[in-house]
Amino acid sequence: MNLPSIKFDEKGLVPAIVQDVQSKEVLTLAYMNEESLKKSLETGETWFYSRSRQKLWHKGETSGHVQRIVEMRYDCDQDALLVLVEPQGPACHTGSYSCFSKRINGEAVSLSSDRFAIINLLEQIIAEREAERPEGAYTTYLFEKGVDKILKKVGEEAAEVIIAAKNRNAEELKWEVADLVYHLLVLLREQKLPLDAVLNVLTKRHTEKK
Repeated sequence: MNLPSIKFDEKGLVPAIVQDVQSKEVLTLAYMNEESLKKSLETGETWFYSRSRQKLWHKGETSGHVQRIVEMRYDCDQDALLVLVEPQGPACHTGSYSCFSKRINGEAVSLSSDRFAIINLLEQIIAEREAERPEGAYTTYLFEKGVDKILKKVGEEAAEVIIAAKNRNAEELKWEVADLVYHLLVLLREQKLPLDAVLNVLTKRHTEKK
């Protein structure tokens, strides 16, 4: 197998940053030599070189937490690798999703394997509110008032997003964008248009541009 001109260091190693292809979280930093790089490319799973044990190791060989490679890249200097993977379990030997689970001050970092999980949760809650109409819930109020009220709120939130952006107020902008996203999800539910249909349009546009 012909490898690109990767620049291994004096010990024959190159750092490999492993990233979850979906969540974009950095999972670990490991090292590869030429043999482990070849094995990674051949098997489609991550292989590394252990500097402490002085031998190759296959991620997940004993735990079953393999990392399936989606794509591999190298940087502009050709002396570092980025490995985009689908992890089949925790990346860290401690059992954590990522090895980078602590801030420099010692505080724990809340990491998720799905950074869009909240969107799925909101869709579910909005669907439940429409079906059950619990008294006192804001979403119930929107559905009962109907499409005109929902559209008015979408327009108001969009205007507030514009104002926050125009004012260069990042703190305000993030809250207004969150409000807009929520009301858009309510609108999609009222219109019986699944979010997947919107995502399919984005995917189609991206594919057609390639």
